[in-house]
Amino acid sequence: MIHFVRVFAYVLLFIFSVILMALCAVRLHYTLHLSPSDPLNGGVRFYDHIVVELLVTSIITMFWSMFIARTIHGRHEHRRMNTFTAELVGLFILFLLWLIGAAVATHTSNPPAVDVMWGNLSSCWVYSTCRILTTLLAFAWLGWLLVLALFVMSLLFAIANKAFHDPMHGRWDRRATNYGGDLSMRNIVR
Repeated sequence: MIHFVRVFAYVLLFIFSVILMALCAVRLHYTLHLSPSDPLNGGVRFYDHIVVELLVTSIITMFWSMFIARTIHGRHEHRRMNTFTAELVGLFILFLLWLIGAAVATHTSNPPAVDVMWGNLSSCWVYSTCRILTTLLAFAWLGWLLVLALFVMSLLFAIANKAFHDPMHGRWDRRATNYGGDLSMRNIVR
């Protein structure tokens, strides 16, 4: 049962990443194509560095979540690449990227008014660009929360089953594995 939950969570993470990537692309397009009469930054074109970081994070997460969901669902086994340890290392890196992106975006100021924080966007919801930033922040935090939940879920499963070096699909059978050797059976949660 836990395997279906993990695959569903990775599919949901993929969807959140696609949405965040689209929002970042819209924000970058807007700030890189400002009209001279636009009040934002006096009409001078710019881009938010943290939006680029969130864009890159969402693209990396899309590839990662597809790879892991396919590995878990298809019961793929490779000696080091498909272990719980590899999954946990990858999730920890994504955890840091999502946390940094969401936290910095929450506390980023928009030029030239450095006292305007993205985290306080409730006063400008009448503008579509402000609603895009609000949605971007929401999906950045939702993505971080989902990565955290996946990390905790995989970590607890690996601890409970002593499965750090076993295949990340979690349904390990000594007779049907490519790992071979004289490895003792582990307690597996099904």
